[in-house]
Amino acid sequence: MPGDDRKALVMPMSWIRAQIEVWLLGAVLALTVIYPAGSQSLSPVTVQEPEGRALVERLRRGGLVLFFRHADTTGMPCDSSYRIGDRSGQRNLSPEGREQSRRIGEVLRTLGIPVADPVLAGPVFRAHDTAELAFGPERVQVTDSLLADDYAGGRLKWILDEHRRLMSEPAPDGVNRVLVGHRTPAIMVLGPSVGGTALPEGGAIVLEPGGAPKILGVLTPAPIPNRGFHGC
Repeated sequence: MPGDDRKALVMPMSWIRAQIEVWLLGAVLALTVIYPAGSQSLSPVTVQEPEGRALVERLRRGGLVLFFRHADTTGMPCDSSYRIGDRSGQRNLSPEGREQSRRIGEVLRTLGIPVADPVLAGPVFRAHDTAELAFGPERVQVTDSLLADDYAGGRLKWILDEHRRLMSEPAPDGVNRVLVGHRTPAIMVLGPSVGGTALPEGGAIVLEPGGAPKILGVLTPAPIPNRGFHGC
């Protein structure tokens, strides 16, 4: 559950109860989800590394899903209101994160990785700002299906089901489906191999869609040295 004791003192009891329910549901789902056989911790790779070049080559053919974690938020204030549309109450992209988002789009275009329209992004600003800066606002569709877990209220199960659907549905031939969201729902759906340090801010899980999406790797198109994990 997000927040600390000082924050809880000023939060209404209804909000606290809702967050407890989210945490409990998340714990149950994390225990009951079936992970791919032989899953193990992943390490993110850059587009210059051999593993990264192999992922790029596969992405050029299309038919995959790229699930991006929003870009860098280092040093930005933690979420405080947990309300959609309240930018001042959310953890936003850092200036470096905004530039990282632009570079992500540039790198994908330079590498010739085809992206389907629309690019789907969650409504929390750090996610949809990442998508709009990377791909252009005219190409982005904001959807509650990619909402952050700590904004879910009583909808966490539906949100995780939507993540699973978007990661599993076949992508159009010749292009890749791009999703921009948050780390914790991805862990809840895909399992512990994408936890820990596997998915830094600005990184993307490369998935082969299907009944159970297959994780091909984690790609970091525009990494920022010594960053990628906030302290909230």
